[in-house]
Amino acid sequence: MTAQRRTALLSVFAAAALVALKLVAGLASNSLGLVSEAAHSGTDLIAALLTFFALGVAGRPADVGHQYGHGKAEHLSALAEAAILVAASLLIAWRSISHLVGASPSRVEATWYAFLVIFIVILVDLSRTVVSWRAARRYGSAALGANALHFASDMVGSLAVLAGLLLVRAGVTRADSVAALFVAVLVLTAAARLMQRNIDVLMDRAPADAEEAARVAIEAIRPAVALRRLRMRQAGGRQFADVVIGVSQGAVVGQGHEAADRVEAAVHTALPGSDVVVHVEPQEDEGAIRERAFAAALAVPRVREVHNVTVLDIGGHTEVSLHLKLPGEVTLEDAHEVASAVEQAICEHVPEVDAVQTHLEPLTETGAGRSVDDTDADDVARIVRETTGRAPRELRFLYTDEGLVALLTVALDPGTALADAHARASEVEEQIRRARPDIADVIVHTEP
Repeated sequence: MTAQRRTALLSVFAAAALVALKLVAGLASNSLGLVSEAAHSGTDLIAALLTFFALGVAGRPADVGHQYGHGKAEHLSALAEAAILVAASLLIAWRSISHLVGASPSRVEATWYAFLVIFIVILVDLSRTVVSWRAARRYGSAALGANALHFASDMVGSLAVLAGLLLVRAGVTRADSVAALFVAVLVLTAAARLMQRNIDVLMDRAPADAEEAARVAIEAIRPAVALRRLRMRQAGGRQFADVVIGVSQGAVVGQGHEAADRVEAAVHTALPGSDVVVHVEPQEDEGAIRERAFAAALAVPRVREVHNVTVLDIGGHTEVSLHLKLPGEVTLEDAHEVASAVEQAICEHVPEVDAVQTHLEPLTETGAGRSVDDTDADDVARIVRETTGRAPRELRFLYTDEGLVALLTVALDPGTALADAHARASEVEEQIRRARPDIADVIVHTEP
């Protein structure tokens, strides 16, 4: 027999003894408070029996029909116990109120043996509360924790009954019914808390504290792995975690398996005894995420231009910022709707992205231009030759609303690095602007 079941069996014997003591003393002294406490202990006897058998079921290993084990049997037991407590508390409340309003007579005798029983009960309740609470914390058992809670409420109820009997002895005859009503309210409150806690487990409500501990443990492994998803539930004092992580696309199978082992070890350290399943996925680089976000934004109707797409890693979360260009006549309200649609489209098509920030800009309207013959193009061609060592492949001038624009194509060595080509084009542009201040803009296109 396991240590948990031995603790539960001890609770069965203690509850049976308390029921007998309280019931005999309550009937002999006509104390509704003691009878209500006997009923309360009767529910504890049933609950202790349920816990005893539930722990036997919960301790069974996983099988073909119950591949996650039988841990939830404890929570079913605790839920049944709560239902019994609700019924008992309602019955006690009804009897107490009927005595208080005079609907039924009440002749309570505060005898010496009634006080002796109460003192014994308080000592027993205190000892079994401590024993069950220590066992519940040691083994993480919901059923033993429920027992500890009820034993503690028994002790508080017994103290209330003791106070009621003392007041009856002093001449306040209704004090016993008031104590019984207090016990009923106490039991009902404890039952409500117990129901909520165990229904959360049976409905697979995520344990917030355990989830946060697992998340912190996994994120401490960064940048080797990226946490994609974490789902958790609990049963029988044990945590179950489903984890999806991303690793580098260039990682081999062995490296991915090693990353999964590291995640399992981290979660086991944070949550001893937990069951962890890790799924490994390839992690896209920043460029791939940027391209997919760019495509998703352009697919939204009324978006004319997208630029400055930036991917940021902020505290383990991926965020995207981008600039959107829309027609200048669009109202701010309509532009905001388009931006919201872009943000939604990116989050749908790029699940790795956690947040999107958009910057709205008016689209520059196309200006009317006309070609001109510039007889002073020789100085522009000369600047190109001096800077690049070659004549421009193409040189045109346009008059626009902004002024004179120079369009030229410059040939460079095919092996030139892109950064060097950009620097050479910038140098050509700067030289032309200095020599020809009448030119409003210079657009240089580089070719191999």
